[in-house]
Amino acid sequence: MTVTTPAQDLEPAHADIITATLPLVGANIDAITREFYRRLFEAHPSLLRNLFNRGNQAQGAQQRALAASIATFATHLVNPDLPHPAELLSRIGHKHASLGITADQYPIVHEHLFAAIVQVLGADTVTAEVAEAWDRVYWIMAQTLIDMERALYEEAGVAAGDVYRRGRVTGRVDDPSGTILVTVGGLEANFEPGQYVSVGVTLPDGARQLRQYSLVNAPGSGELTFAVKPAGEVSGWIRDHLHVGDLIDVTVPFGDLPAPQPGVPLVLISAGIGITPMLGILEALPADTRVQVLHADRSEATHPLRERQRELVEKLPNATLQLWYEDLLSLDGVELPADAEVYLCGNDGFVRAVRDQLIARGVTRVHCELFSPNDWLL
Repeated sequence: MTVTTPAQDLEPAHADIITATLPLVGANIDAITREFYRRLFEAHPSLLRNLFNRGNQAQGAQQRALAASIATFATHLVNPDLPHPAELLSRIGHKHASLGITADQYPIVHEHLFAAIVQVLGADTVTAEVAEAWDRVYWIMAQTLIDMERALYEEAGVAAGDVYRRGRVTGRVDDPSGTILVTVGGLEANFEPGQYVSVGVTLPDGARQLRQYSLVNAPGSGELTFAVKPAGEVSGWIRDHLHVGDLIDVTVPFGDLPAPQPGVPLVLISAGIGITPMLGILEALPADTRVQVLHADRSEATHPLRERQRELVEKLPNATLQLWYEDLLSLDGVELPADAEVYLCGNDGFVRAVRDQLIARGVTRVHCELFSPNDWLL
């Protein structure tokens, strides 16, 4: 999906104010976002229990993600010569759609975010002119996301926010690595390779928490199979309590990894549970695809879905597999086709380190997937 900002840009006076105040806002952004979430959850406690990831909130990851996303967008608005944050917005839009976010929630965020800005910076600093300029930044970004999410819901054939479906677990496989494969049937299962679903579970304290998991089966099977690394409260609940025959809430699939182009060589690079979108891509590749698969893990024993990865590579005559255990994945000595499309997934540090290696080699067609809210890092 092409991401564009609304036609209404910042007025020159607004741009001047944003340019002047961006360093101050940036220096206080952590305090602003902490105050924002405190106010938001105090006014709407159900959001923390039933929508936001409590683990990310406790670690501060969600706060940093919101802050950095707005700052990145504001920086682009005042300096359009900088790279457009289209990929950042696309990833946020797909994640929002997968959580069922709707347009009426943006004014709630606005109310508490701007109250936090005034609280942290002071009313003397946040004059009416400063507030008006930052208000404009917020609503340009918000409207961009609202329009994108509306289009995603339309493409999925659902009403805005109506993404959850109840399906029955038809299969569960416990991989030797500890990863769990869950198959859900009875749902419309149209999706693109590399996409994900959100799964909602009710935990012992009554909170309904949501997590996103990559699909690892081939499209067109009539089922959804996702992989769960049992870390965190939702994944741990799935490990301990979800069995064949149980009902589970799963969304229609979303995710903005582009589909591989016919005839274009691929390089799939992953670490740890980042292997999962790569398996989804491998499942759907035509037999004549040229593909290099590179994977890093702590050890053979912790390598998720290792045998499935090897089987899928062996089915493709023009595919190769290279593995790194214990050592950091290095592209030194690895020949990459000049016209290759690269797909990259793993933890934040891995993705950034490998992407830096790719950029240093002049590889620019790189598609990244992160399993954290830190999309701004890219």
